[in-house]
Order: sequence, then C-alpha cells, then structure tokens
Amino acid sequence: MGDFAARWAAVQADVAEACRRAGRPASSVEVLAVSKLQPVAALRAAYAAGVRAFGENYAQELRDKALALADCPGIRWHAIGALQTNKAKYVAKTAHVFHALDRVALAEELARRRTGAPLEVYLEVNLAAEATKSGLPEQAIGPLLAAVRALPQLKAVGLMCMPPFSEDPEASRPAFRQLKALADAHGLSGLSMGTTQDFAVAVQEGATVVRVGTALFGPRPAA
Repeated sequence: MGDFAARWAAVQADVAEACRRAGRPASSVEVLAVSKLQPVAALRAAYAAGVRAFGENYAQELRDKALALADCPGIRWHAIGALQTNKAKYVAKTAHVFHALDRVALAEELARRRTGAPLEVYLEVNLAAEATKSGLPEQAIGPLLAAVRALPQLKAVGLMCMPPFSEDPEASRPAFRQLKALADAHGLSGLSMGTTQDFAVAVQEGATVVRVGTALFGPRPAA
C-alpha cells in the first residue's frame, strides 16, 4: 500500500476536474473509499494518506473494522451494502451513514437500535428493476421517505443507485440523471452514485458522494 497516497491524490484530482467541468466546487463531492474485504492494514494506510470516509458492504465486517480502528479520530463509517433486518443492529451501532435503505421494516429496526446522533440514510432506488439488485422502485420512494421522516433516530439525506455495469461510463449517465430528478422531486439534496468505473460522469450529473474502491485499493481480495 506504499503507493496509496498517490492513488488517493489521483482520484481527488479526477473528482476535482469533473467538478470543474460541471461548474461545481470540488468540496461539493465526498470520495468514499470502498474498503470491502480489504485488510485493516490497508485501511490504516488509507487513513494515513488522509481518507476519513470508508464504505463497507458487510455489517459484521463493518463492526469488526470499526473496533480495530477505534484509535483513528475523525473516521466515518458508511454501510453501503444490502442489509438483512436481523443484522441492522451492527449498522445502527457503528455506522454514521447507511446507503441502502429499501424498506420500512428495515428503517424501523435501524431506528429501534440507534442511539446518539441520527443515522444518515440514503434510499436505494433500483432504477432498472434488476432482479439481482436490492433497492425500491421509484414509486415507493415517497412512502418510505415519509416513514423515515417520522423516525427521529434516522435522517434521510438522499438517494442512491447502482446502474447496470457497463465498460462505457456514459452508459450510466441516464440513470444518474434520473436519480437526480427523483431526488429533486422529493426535496433531497444527497446523491450517492458513481464508482471507479463511472464516477466522473456521476459528478457531472450531481453526485454528492462517489464510492471508489478499485482505483484506490486495487483489485478486491477474494471473499
């Protein structure tokens, strides 16, 4: 991980350039380092390079890494993967942000388990109705948002999507544009969208959080 600082600087420069092209300040986009399956040593190297926001897909891995890095001040944990209701306790206790809220029962369980500051949540929208992905249909955003807003332990901050994978970053643009329109329609300013493959396009379309893993950590270890 000796070259992590260089990778981090390169990603930040790419985000800043995408912001410049979109007429936005670079500070308007948070780069979330997706550290799923990476060893704790890799996260420590990332922290030393200046990373403060880490994204984890698995609830128990999130719990364990947060404990291992409890000595790192200012670190913020983002739970970004689909979540079973019976594992909500790990996210509610550990995470600062949850990016994959897709049902009322999960919102209620997170709220029941949460103490302290409200958990910031993004509603995950399955824009392409892909059977292999979690997320709610766009017509369900309003009812779930109303339920979340009635729970003081949660704070709805935006929408999240994962478009179908394509080698062409431009293929994601229609989905990003659609998510932005949906967020605007529901009075939400946060947009969690874009990965290593297409984050520059996501920034151009209004992303406020981009989720970058491979460009920072290299190929993901096998599960």
